[in-house]
Amino acid sequence: MLRRLTLLLLAAAVLIGCWITPFDRPARAQIEAGLQRALTAFAAARALGAVISVAQGTQLDVTPGGFGVSLAPGQALQPLNELVDRFGAIMLVASVAFGIQLLLLNIGAHAFVSWLVSAAMLLWLLLRWRSGNARAGRWLQPLLVALLLVRFAVPLSALANEAIYRTFMADEYNAALTTIEKSPASVSGRGLESNVGGEGLVERIRNWWKSLPDMKAGYDAILNAASDWTAKMVRLMALFILQTIVLPIAFLGAAWWTIRAAMSGLAPGR
Repeated sequence: MLRRLTLLLLAAAVLIGCWITPFDRPARAQIEAGLQRALTAFAAARALGAVISVAQGTQLDVTPGGFGVSLAPGQALQPLNELVDRFGAIMLVASVAFGIQLLLLNIGAHAFVSWLVSAAMLLWLLLRWRSGNARAGRWLQPLLVALLLVRFAVPLSALANEAIYRTFMADEYNAALTTIEKSPASVSGRGLESNVGGEGLVERIRNWWKSLPDMKAGYDAILNAASDWTAKMVRLMALFILQTIVLPIAFLGAAWWTIRAAMSGLAPGR
């Protein structure tokens, strides 16, 4: 009798979850918030990459026509530029992952999926209720598990994911993003954007000599901040990989195990 009551409560919870859907709207809002965070970080990476690319591409031609001595001191920034590119790529992938979650959420929240889950749940309940055989309804169980995952895994995972983010990751994200967003302004406008010009050799050498202090200050600003940027970018990459790959897979596995265990535990004895 207790097992049958548990079956009824489980079926009622599934049906209420399918049609009342108290968590679909907040789950969509949480996924959209995560998508916005990833896009903001991607935009910050592109802005920082643009500044570093300008500095990296600066050349100093000190002879007329560009023949003779040509210096490219910005090539020392190549490793940092590559890191920024990889950071931007991971932020783009994270944005795509949040977009996929939105798509899956819309699929799971569709009325057709709710009808399928309800029908499968009621049929499974009927088979378990009427039969004294422990194998009754076992052929339906894989389909029901899959439908329950489609309907509930994404919204519940999104809510749990966002709760973990707000509890443990929000401060880290805000601090790291603030540093990345302020970085382009802190190093731009320091004499890194223009080449040395002039009509003659003497004038070119004079202009090159005058530009050295500003260029040195610009490169020093980038190199001094590079270690902080690297740490912040690595932390942001770890944060988004955790949010878009590790935690969703963990939540999906936990949901699958929970559903299978619940159904196996409710099998009636012979």
